[in-house]
Amino acid sequence: MTAVRPEGDTQEGSEPEGTGAQEWGVYEPVVEQTLQLRSIPVPPERGDGPPPGGRAERRRAAQGKVQLGPGNGRRRASGRQPAPPSRPRDKEPVGVVVARTVGELFITLGLVMLLFVSYQLWWTNLQADGAASDARNQLEQQWSSQPQPQPSGGTPTPGAPPTPEAFEPGKGFAIIYLPKLGLKFPIAEGTGKEKVLDKGLVGHYTGTAMPADKEGNFALAAHRNTHGEPFRYINKLAPGDSIVVETATSYFTYQVTGGIPETPPSNVGVIQKVPKGSSFTQPGRYITLTTCTPEFTAKARLIVFGKLTEEKPRSEGKPAAIATTG
Repeated sequence: MTAVRPEGDTQEGSEPEGTGAQEWGVYEPVVEQTLQLRSIPVPPERGDGPPPGGRAERRRAAQGKVQLGPGNGRRRASGRQPAPPSRPRDKEPVGVVVARTVGELFITLGLVMLLFVSYQLWWTNLQADGAASDARNQLEQQWSSQPQPQPSGGTPTPGAPPTPEAFEPGKGFAIIYLPKLGLKFPIAEGTGKEKVLDKGLVGHYTGTAMPADKEGNFALAAHRNTHGEPFRYINKLAPGDSIVVETATSYFTYQVTGGIPETPPSNVGVIQKVPKGSSFTQPGRYITLTTCTPEFTAKARLIVFGKLTEEKPRSEGKPAAIATTG
């Protein structure tokens, strides 16, 4: 304890002489209190060590301060180093340029070929089927709406409707049925591609006999592939199968007798009055079907021969070979 004299002098250790204890005041020492100030941590200098926080904090610290762009709320990093200018590309060798150009040309050519094949195999069939169907329906409506003329031979009678010989090239005049194959197609005069064959029609060789003629060879041609491909499967016809031709006056039923699997296109003897290469040796009433072979080529011709077995007026109904067909 520290004693304080009235005069302000101090003496440690004993009480003053000649005075009582009551004459002295006791001074209680005040506990020393000091306000402790918080120290503000100084951020470490860049490069002194990894910044505090997680991986995202360290990434932002490495990229620099992050500010908010005005208006759009997107973060805009400052302090990024500009990207170094790109080096100019080295000039490609001539061989590489040529190879790339040739490759692009082949790809373009391949696409053109694909489009052409699609046109030949799909679009031409679609168009030809529509044209052939229209021609067949027109013939059937015409025959059903007009009076039935009497059948006649090669010489027309006065006042009778014109015989098939009077039809112009491209004009339809008959319908051919292939019962075994379940097919029927209109027949038009001539074998021109644009007016007849490419429209899906079966063409009649001008100058050969007509079905109503008393003798001769009724010779026909049609596409085997594309443009409706009417004769694609005539190679499946065998001896004894029927071929029926319908005209405005009659039905003519032929029986297949044979054929030639492949012959040159120059072999025109197959459409003569007595077809060469057939089993026929004397004039009669014959039919000859011709088409290209092998398939998808025009290298040679496939031939089918037949002979007339029945002639029936349309007024008497369909022959037995097609009695159940539409």
